[in-house]
Order: sequence, then C-alpha cells, then structure tokens
Amino acid sequence: MLRLGGGGLLLGLAVAAAAVIAAWLMGWWGPRAGFRLFIPEELSRYRGGPGDPGLYLALLGRVYDVSSGRRHYEPGSHYSGFAGRDASRAFVTGDYSEAGLVDDISDLSAAEMLTLQNWLSFYEKNYVCVGRVIGRFYGEDGLPTPALTRVEAVITGGLESNKLELQEKQTFPPCNAEWSSARGSRLWCSQKSGGVSRDWIGVPRKLYKPGAKEPRCVCVRTTGPPSDQMPDNPPHRNRGDLDHPNLAEYTGCPPLAITCSFPL
Repeated sequence: MLRLGGGGLLLGLAVAAAAVIAAWLMGWWGPRAGFRLFIPEELSRYRGGPGDPGLYLALLGRVYDVSSGRRHYEPGSHYSGFAGRDASRAFVTGDYSEAGLVDDISDLSAAEMLTLQNWLSFYEKNYVCVGRVIGRFYGEDGLPTPALTRVEAVITGGLESNKLELQEKQTFPPCNAEWSSARGSRLWCSQKSGGVSRDWIGVPRKLYKPGAKEPRCVCVRTTGPPSDQMPDNPPHRNRGDLDHPNLAEYTGCPPLAITCSFPL
C-alpha cells in the first residue's frame, strides 16, 4: 500500500485544516475552465513508455502529470500500474493487480475515503492537474457525477467526525495502561497521557460511548467548570468533568487517585 508520512496535529490546526480541506473539495471537483477531458482509452496512452505522449495518472477522476516523479511511475517501476488510468481503489487497498487497479470505491469506508482525500492533497501539492477522466467521477460535460458527489459527502462527514473526535480527546485524554503476569494491570494519568499535553493530570474513569461494546479508560479533569458549561450557566461545583453522565468510576480505585491498580 502507498504510504504518506504523518504526525500529530494540534486540535486548533486540525479544525482549521478540516475547514480548508472542505472548501478545497468544492474547488477540486467543481467546474474549472481550460481543463482537458480524457476518455479512459486516451488516458491509457500516457504510461511514460517510449513513444508515449506523457506520464499521467488519475485519482478520483482528476488527471495529474507525474512526469517529475517518473522513477516512481514509469514502466518497470513499483507504481507503474497507476500510470495511464484511474486506480483510486488501489491507493487504499494496496492491490496492484489488474483487478485491483480500478476506480470503483463504492464499498470503501469513510476512513478509507479520507485516505483518498489525503492522497488527493498530496497530488495537488506535488503535481500539476491537467484534466479529468470522463466516466465514474466526471461526465462528458466535465462536471461531477452523482458518484463523486457521494464521495464528497462521505469525506466532508469524515472530516467533521475527525474534528469531533479530536475535541473529545482533548477533553478526555486516554489513560496510560500496562499489564504484567506478576502485578496485574495498572491505569494511570499524567500530563501527557494519550499523547495530549495539558496543564492538568486527571483521574482514570470509564467512558461509555453509544454503540461501543466496552468502555475505555480516559483521564478526567477534577477541578474547575465542566468542559461543556456555557458562560451564562450558574456557578459550578469545582469538579471539572467528574459529573459527566457517560463516566463511571473503577471499582476498588479511590475516586481521586491518579493511578488505579488491579492485582491478579
């Protein structure tokens, strides 16, 4: 499977990025003057071989000139199967067979759709978009098809879901956890547990989420107002988020302990 480098993003940057990306999607997929339209048979001539007119690939119906990355896509290279076609599905599945190098992504999950969006960002940044492929994602008029509109909706929804998950992780960072056959299990909180840097430590609690089979351990702030308290609400009880209805204490662990141990 093709891979992109990655790293953590601060919540504020992630939220801003989600908004920018959602706006970009409209620009990428909407009408644009001067774009060339390819039929699949025409695009197949652009594989970078001797006598070929160029080296192009398509992703979600958008055609990119990848000549500057020839060593990756030319005949005989590892990703040569992507050249001269729209192989959107393979960007996610890693199936480089003829059956896998196709543009049918109708059964991909929302998370996999977001992976495609990340690749779209990559090609927009590093290569020149020269046109669109008439077929699954664009019609003969060069406008998005219903299939592409559905992809856009899934990606936009996925970005919003990711934003909400990041917000929740800031409020309820995951606990640290360890287990050994000699000592049993231990859950604890720190100012960096769950990869979330903060100025409070918190205490372990079970967080129950609708639809989840099991609760997960999160660190909960114990002082100040609740995270969801509105400015015009009455004075708070200085208990942080301890009274959140989806939280439960661990049996046998002191309510304000930052570490919960469960010997065998």
